[in-house]
Amino acid sequence: MTRKPGSMYRRWERPYTRRQYMGGVPGSKVVHYDMGNLQEEFPVRLSLVIKEPCQIRHTALEAARVAANRFLLKQVGRTNFHLKLRVFPHHVIRENKQATGAGADRVSSGMRRAFGKAVGTAARIEAGQKLFTLGVPPSYLNDAKVALTRAGHKLPSPIQIVMESGLEQIR
Repeated sequence: MTRKPGSMYRRWERPYTRRQYMGGVPGSKVVHYDMGNLQEEFPVRLSLVIKEPCQIRHTALEAARVAANRFLLKQVGRTNFHLKLRVFPHHVIRENKQATGAGADRVSSGMRRAFGKAVGTAARIEAGQKLFTLGVPPSYLNDAKVALTRAGHKLPSPIQIVMESGLEQIR
């Protein structure tokens, strides 16, 4: 059975988060939430901001994280950035599995009582919410913008890159 397209789950729906009442929720694919140099405070901070409210699946979050992290490791080096993913996929996504093939119409009951099984998780993002925060030295500002743009291409909503000033610690 193939996975349904992410556009089916992009819009907000009623939150479904109480895992103790569900039988078997697949684990999140997101591996790391903090990457790079975690000890140093960088003077330039950029944030990837989502423009529209949406749900982002855990697979899309991981793809965006990998795209940004891989580009930064190649261009900037491991000690010259701190990338933080700021959201966690809490919302459980359900899917009504349909039988396919010859005679499937007699086997499945179609949409009757279609609640669905848990197939993954998603993060519920509001408009204007920060998804990634990236700290870099001033000399790597252009590389940081490219990395966040590459991460934004993996996401289902329009993005904006916002620059923050100051030496505040990334929380």
